[in-house]
Amino acid sequence: MFLDRFYSVRDGRICISAFQASQFAKEVAGDFNPIHDPDARRFCVPGDLLFAVVLSRFGLSQNMTFRFRSLVGDGIPLAFREDGEHRINVCDDNGKVYLEVERSGAITHDERFIEDFTRGYVAASGKNFPHTLKPLMESRGVMFNPDRPMVMYESMSLALDTVDASSAELELSNADLEAAGKRGNVTLEYQLTADNKPVGEVTKRLVLGGLRPYSPEAMAEVIEEFYRLKARGADYGSEAANS
Repeated sequence: MFLDRFYSVRDGRICISAFQASQFAKEVAGDFNPIHDPDARRFCVPGDLLFAVVLSRFGLSQNMTFRFRSLVGDGIPLAFREDGEHRINVCDDNGKVYLEVERSGAITHDERFIEDFTRGYVAASGKNFPHTLKPLMESRGVMFNPDRPMVMYESMSLALDTVDASSAELELSNADLEAAGKRGNVTLEYQLTADNKPVGEVTKRLVLGGLRPYSPEAMAEVIEEFYRLKARGADYGSEAANS
């Protein structure tokens, strides 16, 4: 499975190092959010990687909802547990829950289809910023803290007409931002298509932190830094990991 190098298994627990998480974010998701850098002060494992591991271990269900409850840090041993037929919990040995998953409908365990679906699903994260969020924030007259831009997943959900599609593509159909004080609630809606026909819908909900009035100059600096990080590439952090 293509995910094997992005986590390790110790004593029956899934462990994701900061370096593995960073590599997944950059290589698979195209996500250069600095919070996923190995040396980030508030480092956390990408929600997309947890999503991908759930699908690889338990299959892709026709209807799934992922709710992120806590940030996963470097190397925390995680138990991925089924709680009945329709629920999966990701927690540590102290019982702290990091991710709750609800599922229903038909299930596929076809590895090729799940990999293709996962790659397309998480690659959408690489288009969140600046492609989608920048014009969205600009239109609402707000932006995140440019010194510490915080963009985090709150939940993801998917509803598929079938789990037998040979291939599927994700296309953004709607984006919305609601400002509530210093918090921004973003809803991204996607249409899933196969052979140019709709086969399902996907919704991702994100949280923006430290909202303030929109500043074109500050946003330009954030975007410049984003592309600097992107140019640095997926190899960032490998020296530290190998030292």
